[in-house]
Amino acid sequence: MAQPQKRFVALARVSSREQEREGFSLDVQVDALRQYAERHNGEIIRLFRIAETASKHDERKTFKELMEFAKKNAHKLDGLLFYKVDRAARNLFDYVELERLESEFGVQFISVAQPTENTPAGRMQRRMLASMASFYTEQQSIDVKEGIERRVESGLFPSRPPYGYRNVRIDGRSIVEVHPENARTIRRIFELYGYHSHTLDTLPDALVAEGIEYLPSTPKIGRSKLYTILTDRAYIGEIKFRGQWLPGTHTPIIDRRLWDRVQTLLGQKVYKSHQMTYASDLIECAHCGSPITGERKFKMTKSGEREYVYYRCTQYHKGDHPRIRLTENELDAQMLAIFDTLRVEDAEFRDLFREQLRQATNWDQDSAISKVAQLQEELASVRQQQRQLLNLRMLEEIDADTFASTNRDLRDRTAELQLEIEASDRGRNEIIDIAVKAFELSQSLREKWLTADYAAKRRILEILCLNWTLEGASLVPTMRKPFDLLAKGLLQKDSRCRRI
Repeated sequence: MAQPQKRFVALARVSSREQEREGFSLDVQVDALRQYAERHNGEIIRLFRIAETASKHDERKTFKELMEFAKKNAHKLDGLLFYKVDRAARNLFDYVELERLESEFGVQFISVAQPTENTPAGRMQRRMLASMASFYTEQQSIDVKEGIERRVESGLFPSRPPYGYRNVRIDGRSIVEVHPENARTIRRIFELYGYHSHTLDTLPDALVAEGIEYLPSTPKIGRSKLYTILTDRAYIGEIKFRGQWLPGTHTPIIDRRLWDRVQTLLGQKVYKSHQMTYASDLIECAHCGSPITGERKFKMTKSGEREYVYYRCTQYHKGDHPRIRLTENELDAQMLAIFDTLRVEDAEFRDLFREQLRQATNWDQDSAISKVAQLQEELASVRQQQRQLLNLRMLEEIDADTFASTNRDLRDRTAELQLEIEASDRGRNEIIDIAVKAFELSQSLREKWLTADYAAKRRILEILCLNWTLEGASLVPTMRKPFDLLAKGLLQKDSRCRRI
């Protein structure tokens, strides 16, 4: 009389690529498990797999499903098959569950490559193998963590580098370098947000319009992904580890000036209208100090739909705030009036102004030299603070998190001061030429404005003024040097045009 066919449940698990190279791949395990079942007149009625790529959550979920299935069908199972003891469980807690399944539900534990008897001695042997496997797993975890910490201490990314970088192998070592194409995409994202008045909502379409593709699978970048990119300090040469940003050795993709500008714009969380001359943080409301924003309205006319652009305070609808809205044409008219105040018709007077302007810039140069000295003094103080902070950490008087956070703030301040010093030095060497060119520009602003596109108008406004305020319906500028000499009426000439 033929014996009934046995029924088994099996688990094949690979937890690392090294195990695959050593011959423990899923296919090898599955073949061995099926051959065992066939040799013992049986079949595998349910096979569970845990691949190398599985997360801990997925691996845990699969193990629980295995246990639930085995308990539910224990009365019709002849055993639970594993390739080796260390393939059965990741830790001793899971192994204990398997032993309970064997003792309480009668489902035999079977290791096809490490057979043991179902006796006290056999179970002791299995427990020793399980303990060794658990020790190996725990030790491997410690080794990996220490390896990651050594990478971070060397200024390397603890894991895969972000978009814009790539890993390459040189002399057997994995090195991070800038990805030429992806880095261009990152730079353009920062430039469009920082200098072209885009928001996180308008930026994706702007990138598509320029033919910039993020990934073949996701050509259009989402809003949340853009925010992640724009706030990722890896692009200024830092690495993130345990919630802290630390100095890295990789090449920055974004310069510090652009980074700081983008962070300022992101931090303000103000709606910035797209392609609107007087929006995007340009003008401040004199009543409440909030930014002026733009809005587009469409109205039907006899000739069809017509677009109107209005400007108003972002707090326009709150409380007793003045309900003032101005059209773009109204603001343009005020701008042209401001330009007219800067014009000088008398040729002799223009020559005199240029000469007096050269003399006035001497004071600016002295001021710039004084400013650089102050900045250098502050920079030396910050660097001294960095040295003191490092000493406190070496003496273990502050914890690692406090050190990382404070050190990051000091690095930020150091970078800011270095930029300010560089800008001041450069500005001191260019003050006279810029002053004369600015004066010549002031004499043709009206003509340039009437023919300028959006980008050119924004540039003119940035050159002309430090800031703008809307007082009621009046646009009030704070002029940059040397335009302030004309706009504030500081120029007073006698009948022979000889005094300032």
